[in-house]
Amino acid sequence: MSEIYVNSYIKGEWQINETKKIPFLSPIDGSKLSQVTQSDICSKEILAFSRKEGIESLQELNFHQRAKIIKQVAILLDKNKEALYNLSYLTGATLKDSYLDIDGGIGTLRVLASKVRKEMGENYIDIDGETEMLSRNGTFLGKHIFSPLKGVAIHINAFNFPIWGMLEKLSCSLLAGVPTIIKASASTSFLTQACIKIITESNLLPKASIQFIPGNLNNLLDFLNVQDVVSFTGSAETGIKIRANPNLIKKSIKFIAEQDSLNSCILGQDVTPGKLEWDLFLKEVVNEITSKAGQKCTAIRRIFVPEEVLKDTIEALREKLKKIKVGDPHDPKINMGPLVSSSQKNDVLKKVSLLSEETKLMIGSDNFENDKKFKGTAFVEPMLMYCSEPKSSNLVHDIEVFGPAAAIFGYKNYSEVLDLVKRGQGSLVSSIFSADLEAIKILSLGLASFNGRIYINNKDSMHESTGHGSPLPHMKHGGPGRAGNSEELGGIRGIYNYMHRTAIQGSPNALSKITETWIEGSDTLDPKVHPFKKSFNSLKIGDTLISKTKEISMNDISHFAEFTGDKFYAHMDEEAAKQNPFFPGRVAHGYLLVSFAAGLFVDPDPGPVLANTGLRNLSFQKPVSPGDKIKVQLTVKNKKRRTDTYGEVSWFVKLENQEKDTVAKYELLTMNAYSL
Repeated sequence: MSEIYVNSYIKGEWQINETKKIPFLSPIDGSKLSQVTQSDICSKEILAFSRKEGIESLQELNFHQRAKIIKQVAILLDKNKEALYNLSYLTGATLKDSYLDIDGGIGTLRVLASKVRKEMGENYIDIDGETEMLSRNGTFLGKHIFSPLKGVAIHINAFNFPIWGMLEKLSCSLLAGVPTIIKASASTSFLTQACIKIITESNLLPKASIQFIPGNLNNLLDFLNVQDVVSFTGSAETGIKIRANPNLIKKSIKFIAEQDSLNSCILGQDVTPGKLEWDLFLKEVVNEITSKAGQKCTAIRRIFVPEEVLKDTIEALREKLKKIKVGDPHDPKINMGPLVSSSQKNDVLKKVSLLSEETKLMIGSDNFENDKKFKGTAFVEPMLMYCSEPKSSNLVHDIEVFGPAAAIFGYKNYSEVLDLVKRGQGSLVSSIFSADLEAIKILSLGLASFNGRIYINNKDSMHESTGHGSPLPHMKHGGPGRAGNSEELGGIRGIYNYMHRTAIQGSPNALSKITETWIEGSDTLDPKVHPFKKSFNSLKIGDTLISKTKEISMNDISHFAEFTGDKFYAHMDEEAAKQNPFFPGRVAHGYLLVSFAAGLFVDPDPGPVLANTGLRNLSFQKPVSPGDKIKVQLTVKNKKRRTDTYGEVSWFVKLENQEKDTVAKYELLTMNAYSL
């Protein structure tokens, strides 16, 4: 295969520089693999293009419009993933490894696009939390909003996941409306480039949404401003150097770091050889050591097992790791390919050598340099190191071998293992294999503040669990301390990394106008016709129906009790109800009131309202006694498009008695057709 040339995609064009090239060799056979070129365009021009063209083109779209585009990108990449698989082999990845990288990245695009359309409004800002009452009479309120930053996202990605690492960050920044400059790791940038070419040639993304730099960033960080964001994935050592950039410090530029960590795996004291959890544990450990040749930020690096099963565990892992076939990843019989490069191999061997002061190599080759199988390539064997004195050892809790290697320890009790795990100074993930719920609770709560994620697996979850080393777009990815002290993904939370939270204070009308959501206390609109007769498109925020009144009788209460079987004493026994501090005597059922409310505001004829899909935040605020009269306020709170034919309408519903006291309120959700 001829060499692959990797160029920068800057200012909407692919740049070719024949004079500045960085060569990279194949990790499989040492042949010439790629040439990475360096652009001569100055950093100010690169940033100006994103700021002027990118911000304008992205932020003229709302969240839902961006989400539709991201979904289209996912569909496009899914159709072209075979070509990406073929290139992925050249990074040393097996087909199984490529699924993690390529399909994982595409899946992340799909999930986040879907969550945006379900959880965020068809808007340009997002609301954070409930309205805060800042005054006695409700004329002065508070609301928190998220708005897109007016800057650029700089994504500095690692070599191990050239597709997923790019797409998981890119999905969040573009959904937020922030143009992105992608700095790929040079060694695997040829695969990232192929993905970007598929995207850019489709013209799906708005103008200047992305730029791509496979080589050095030069002085680009020196010209960032307060609206920009830097998101870094890589080693803790490199992260510290970037974080220390004087311009980032001076301007307090947001820095998101996802760094290496000594992730742990704990076998519970209740698990013995032969149990289901034992088999799950062994399978997971072997997978984490060998998947992507151990080049995963979430891979298991430290294995903790009860002392009484330590010997059995080492022998069981020996037998399983012996069956791992290392070789050319093109071969479907191969379980593990090479490391990404010879330099990465040298780094792994150097760190294994350093750890030999505190550990004994139990599994794997003892003589790497003279092994003909490995010489001149980036192949290594899976390695398991045993540390007999974990309390007095230091290096093993500090040095991460970023390859197919892990250290195993014995522990006496849960207090000891908690202390040992914490010696890693913060991790992305720790896993627990146990069926003992009390032990799971002790370990989870004991480790929570030292981990970004706790993964628990046992017989209850084994059939659907996704794995120790699999970050999911729904859940946060990141960890404290050494792991970078940042968060990525986590559903909508990841998008908020590229937005700013602002507290807005003012009148209900002002907040309703800003948020495009009706807020209690703001003006209402008379729709002239029943709101249920208006299509989704013709409904306006604030359209309000005030119902007729309905008197609640003792017969209503008794009939509802008999009909439903709800004979709680507060509805049936006058004297017992009076003894309750919440009731003056027999009172109406809360659900009776909700049912009567529907009868007061529902229009019975076929129309644009297709279905009632649920209630939110139902609260009963004052009891209703026989003889009380209720009426209902029904107001359009907000609207969200769902499909090509219908959308979701959120209605504010308030029930008042004859004294104008609120007796209940809730949010009603319906699906409404766009047109009649």
